[in-house]
Amino acid sequence: MLVVISPAKRLDWAERDVEATQPDFQDDAIRLSKTARNLTLGDLKKLMDLSDDLARLNRDRYRAFAEAPELEATRPAALAFAGDTYQGLEAASLDADEMAWAQDHLRILSGLYGVLRPLDAIQPYRLEMGSKLKTRRGKNLYEYWRDQLSKALNAQGAEVGSEVLVNCASQEYFGAVDMKALNLKVITPVFMEDKAGTPKIVSFFAKKARGAIARYIIQHRLTDPAGLLDFDSGGYEYRPDLSEDDKPVFVRPYTA
Repeated sequence: MLVVISPAKRLDWAERDVEATQPDFQDDAIRLSKTARNLTLGDLKKLMDLSDDLARLNRDRYRAFAEAPELEATRPAALAFAGDTYQGLEAASLDADEMAWAQDHLRILSGLYGVLRPLDAIQPYRLEMGSKLKTRRGKNLYEYWRDQLSKALNAQGAEVGSEVLVNCASQEYFGAVDMKALNLKVITPVFMEDKAGTPKIVSFFAKKARGAIARYIIQHRLTDPAGLLDFDSGGYEYRPDLSEDDKPVFVRPYTA
């Protein structure tokens, strides 16, 4: 099966001794970076609701964005992103065989790069999928990417012989996937915290759990969706009474 996750705003730019690969949508990333480079500080602040300091940082990033970057100016995507989901994924601790499997079965949806493999080389950037960045393809990134993401996921599913996609991405990112063009069955795990008998989704914990179940899929080389139901990392337990066929729910006791 395939599994998709979101990128992260926060980056870890530590050096990594791994061989990186080139993103499939590198030309699109270059095109979008040039569009973003032409924005003013005020435009960037408004586009992504940034502080002055973050707007300057990302202006400088887009000014430095290279069409053919030097190796030291890039990092493998799954090791560069450092948000909550990546705390659960812990990509740096995957062994070589696990990372090789992830390279074929894990995809990161990206506003700038479209679809990334774990070892795809990225330059530092910030561009949320929900950004209303105007391009010749439309008024926002959803219109820019259209059905390209679905086609890429379909192609990879066919390559690895999978008919199932496990959606561990946020709605902001998975919303960019054209479901009408997607040939894969989508399963979206839901993670909840049980406080006083009332299970609720807590964003931080849910994001981390989505990374953890992606790691679980990788380490167990899952091909059958039924295998997802055994996921118990972090104290989560499958709750059939709360679940639907395409939305398995996992609950654990709430801890502050």
